[in-house]
Amino acid sequence: MMPKNTLSVGDKIPSFELLNQHGELIRISPDDGLKRIIYFYPKDNTKVCTEQACSFEEWQEDFAQKGFQVIGISSDSVHKHVDFSEKYNLTYELLSDVGGKVRKQFGAASFFGLIPMRITFVVDESGTIIYFFDALMEGEEHVNKVFEFLKKV
Repeated sequence: MMPKNTLSVGDKIPSFELLNQHGELIRISPDDGLKRIIYFYPKDNTKVCTEQACSFEEWQEDFAQKGFQVIGISSDSVHKHVDFSEKYNLTYELLSDVGGKVRKQFGAASFFGLIPMRITFVVDESGTIIYFFDALMEGEEHVNKVFEFLKKV
């Protein structure tokens, strides 16, 4: 069950900045004119999260052809993101949200207060959410749902 404050279709994403797996500060703004697929996931190197991350990598070129940048966010450290991205050859941004501040801004804090939510937002160039999908145990389905949605737009 999603928290009441979870961002939804029609909402603008918040501005935020986080470190990526290379230790670089990445600034995200709804006003920067970029289209993004932002997905929040619980933890690096776990079965479902790894399947999801690898699936996004597999389809990343297709998303890029439609003008979308893929960004994964979890509460893992930059160091863990380095290991995870190198182990699975992930070339897109993995952002470190230690403490969960950005996760909370999106209303994607936790599932029943226990496990961080797995939720994906598709954001247009105006910073508006045009699609979202949330399913904790269906990592690859996030990619499939986004792909199907983008085929229609």
